[in-house]
Amino acid sequence: MTETIYARIAGTGSYLPPKVLTNDDLAKFVDTSDEWIATRTGIRERHVVEDETTSDLAFHAATRALEAAGVAAGELDLIVVGTTTPDLIFPSTACLLQARLGAEGCGAFDVNAACSGFLYALSVADKFIRAGAAKTVLVVGSETLTKMLDWGDRSTCVLFGDGAGAVVLKADRETGILSTHLHADGAKKELLWNPVGVSAGFKPDEPNAGVRVLMTGNEVFKHAVKALDSVVEETLEANGLDRHDIDWLIPHQANLRIIEATAKRLDMPMDRVIVTVDKHGNTSSGSVPLALDEAVRSGKVQRGQLLLLEAFGGGFTWGSALLRY
Repeated sequence: MTETIYARIAGTGSYLPPKVLTNDDLAKFVDTSDEWIATRTGIRERHVVEDETTSDLAFHAATRALEAAGVAAGELDLIVVGTTTPDLIFPSTACLLQARLGAEGCGAFDVNAACSGFLYALSVADKFIRAGAAKTVLVVGSETLTKMLDWGDRSTCVLFGDGAGAVVLKADRETGILSTHLHADGAKKELLWNPVGVSAGFKPDEPNAGVRVLMTGNEVFKHAVKALDSVVEETLEANGLDRHDIDWLIPHQANLRIIEATAKRLDMPMDRVIVTVDKHGNTSSGSVPLALDEAVRSGKVQRGQLLLLEAFGGGFTWGSALLRY
């Protein structure tokens, strides 16, 4: 009988750029207010890059995760970065990160699943470890999404921030990631998307031309709540668990109302839900690992506890991971 190998989180890390942009700061150049933003989203402030890149943020988060895990960069077998705002079209942000860390020779690639990017990357890394193809993997979610915002569009520019989070996974025979679940619906891409690409071309005379986030907020909200409800049920059923078995819900930090709706579905009090959206805004693929790292370093999340991670993003993409920390 083959012994099960798990991917255990050995260390976490995160990084936020120093500049903080509050709702009141935004109100100085956008037709909005702190009350308007906070009531609708739960966001009070966000961090914004000035002269840093996505790989810079990833490097700081990764360094902290490696230190927490007691792992040297040279021990890594693989680096997977979830991002929708890479430094360059190519090489990948993961390759840039690999070089800066000095993790010579290991595999490195990016995963683009928008706000679900970290969970997609985590799932890929989990499969490598379960298959015996890797023993030590660095997984990062890093974004500089404010670089692609239209600061005149108050429906989107108030939502997003920059940041990165990382975990180091190690092969373990006792505990770790129990299951991951990924889904997508590309037919609804224009409800949340960026209309610029390489092969699709750039047509400056067309409506909505330019690198920017376009979103139909009310539709995204409805689809997100429904999809996250479904993937939570799928995750619990796959593991033969009851919703009350979960110690902590660590959700994507996009909107406090979505987080509260998911918690209500789980019959989980908000004091068992990790919430950072008020301080970080939506950092896309960076949000789940940022929230996880904050929960670990604050002492809320303890070894042996059962964690449910979930996210929803453009694509549409959504997913979950259940793990014993």
